[in-house]
Amino acid sequence: MQKKTFTLSIAFVFIALIVSAQKRTATSEDSLNNNLSQSSTTIGGYGNAFYQRNANQQTANINLERFVLFTGHKFNNKISVFSELEVEDAKVAGNTPGGEVAIEQAYLKFNLSANQYIVAGLFLPRIGILNENHLPNTFNGNERNYVETYILPSTWRELGVGLYGSLNNLPVNYYIGLVNGLNSGAFEHGSGIREGRFEGRNATANNLALTAALQFYQGDFKAQVSGYYGGTVGISKLKADSLGLNGGLFGTPVAIGEADIQYVHGGFSAKILGTMVSIPDAANINRAYANNTPKTEYGVYAEVAYDILHTIRTPHEQQFVIFVRDEKLNINASVPSNGIIDGTLNQNHLVAGFTYLPMGNVAIKADIRVIHTGSPNVNTVQNTAAAPYLTNNTLVNVGLAFSF
Repeated sequence: MQKKTFTLSIAFVFIALIVSAQKRTATSEDSLNNNLSQSSTTIGGYGNAFYQRNANQQTANINLERFVLFTGHKFNNKISVFSELEVEDAKVAGNTPGGEVAIEQAYLKFNLSANQYIVAGLFLPRIGILNENHLPNTFNGNERNYVETYILPSTWRELGVGLYGSLNNLPVNYYIGLVNGLNSGAFEHGSGIREGRFEGRNATANNLALTAALQFYQGDFKAQVSGYYGGTVGISKLKADSLGLNGGLFGTPVAIGEADIQYVHGGFSAKILGTMVSIPDAANINRAYANNTPKTEYGVYAEVAYDILHTIRTPHEQQFVIFVRDEKLNINASVPSNGIIDGTLNQNHLVAGFTYLPMGNVAIKADIRVIHTGSPNVNTVQNTAAAPYLTNNTLVNVGLAFSF
């Protein structure tokens, strides 16, 4: 199965060099970001809801996964403020699991020139494809791809400053940022570094992280490399020493590398992304927190799609996009000597379906996700009375999405 998946992913790499990505209408945030807003204050947002049927569990649920309200203000042509307030799972209720109210971004933007600006505050670093471009009507499938959900945690925002720009007369964009680091004490088995994000809430600042990205674009072709390097121990030196951890700005580090390719041509679309996470001091983290932190994680996915309405004149430039995506990820690709390998975290997802856009900012979606994983490690099974774990499963999703 793994060999077949690898072959399929390699095939997608070559397809990705000749096909493209789908269109959407600009949002209020886009207008403000590009300094095109005619109003000093701008309001926008996005949301999505979907029904999911789980074949193994023989259950189904329907959920308003998220609603996000964007507000922005242009003080003048040099300074603007951007903010987003997100509600997940429709509501937050006491003594009830699920639901979250959070600030997704809140930062000031300072335009230095026509091709260079600085952001300061809570913002989304440029890493991967989905982190900056996560509006639900812009990606195929009701669920975000799992590689950019667990290996690269989607909508990963932190407090700091970032410099963005482009090179004169060259098709190159660049970004470099300094943000607060992660919290290795919050890493969890099964989700890698995801729960170690502070997301603007009482973040430690004894440890910091550098992030950077370089984009190349030529016509409809776009490629990116990006990275992250930061410390994960922001506690006092005395406490860090007592836990056997290396504190300091970049102590007990996490390093992430990512590369992706997108190519646009006609009604076709395709993209491929690969990423790897390295945690060289995972053994020390496990000794301190017993959270089974892995030494390495990796993920890769490739997607191809085609808009069958591309050559037909339709009102509002409607699109009907059919797609297939292959995702491969392993949240514990390697573990230290005091860690435990869990085969269920070695996963392959094959997703296929369609996205119908009656207009650019509204999407109706349907997809099937076929999942294959390794077998569980008996040492990680907490409930021995639970039903046997099945290494194959199918999820059927139907939903809608919008942005404005």
